Amino acid sequence: MKISFRLTCPLGVDVHGAMTDRCSTAFFWILCSGAKWRDLPERFGPWKTVYQRFRQWRDDGTLERILSRLHLKLREDGYMDLDTWMADSTSIRATRSAAGGGKKGLSGAVRPCPWAKPRRPDDQDPPGLRYQRRALSFLLSPGQHADPRYLVPVMEQIRLPGHAGRPRKRCRHLLAGRGYDSDRLRPYCDRYGIRPAIRRRQMHRRPKPGLPRLFERPRYRRRNVIERLFGWMKEKRRLCTRYDKLAESYRAMVTLACIERCLRIYFSDEA
Repeated sequence: MKISFRLTCPLGVDVHGAMTDRCSTAFFWILCSGAKWRDLPERFGPWKTVYQRFRQWRDDGTLERILSRLHLKLREDGYMDLDTWMADSTSIRATRSAAGGGKKGLSGAVRPCPWAKPRRPDDQDPPGLRYQRRALSFLLSPGQHADPRYLVPVMEQIRLPGHAGRPRKRCRHLLAGRGYDSDRLRPYCDRYGIRPAIRRRQMHRRPKPGLPRLFERPRYRRRNVIERLFGWMKEKRRLCTRYDKLAESYRAMVTLACIERCLRIYFSDEA
């Protein structure tokens, strides 16, 4: 895949020239192949130059701005369902080369454990685009942490921009697995008018006053969309196993995969 100069200009991101095209293509090559930066083919230029450009885009937020502009474009073209969002998590194996990134800041975010969990709410596909899945937001966390404690933070950082009005931050329906069944999560949904479709765990609960919550089984069956999204993400060898020492670098790779997912809507007839 190649991001051309004609594509990057309308997105409003300050990138220029053929060197940007070559570096962006090299980023996607690294993402798909999972190779080391030193093994970058010569057609992409010096690997140090490409890596320095990747670090620059990672640190100054260029990748996040590109993803935000793509979300705006998808929302304008009607490729986003703003009513139903989904949430799930997955575990990623970290190799020995991912250790030793430091103890402060993001570099130590996943240091205590060999697994990291990217958590990502995903938007449901509108009719006619059944196999298009797009990630809205994600977080990295230690693998031993429970899933419900990170759902609220990942929901709070969602900002879907639009040309008119405020960015969209809430949905009407939230689909999540049984692991997100939490007494703290449901009051959060009630506060913002979100109807959760979360299957309850088979455990003893204290009886509470009022009517029991209804479970929308037909809507819950649509949750396989985000499962397929995780399956597609793990086909990227740079994501299915973590080789980066810094959590910032791994987060940038996940953001790059989200960008590719959005671009496939316009440049591929099959997702």
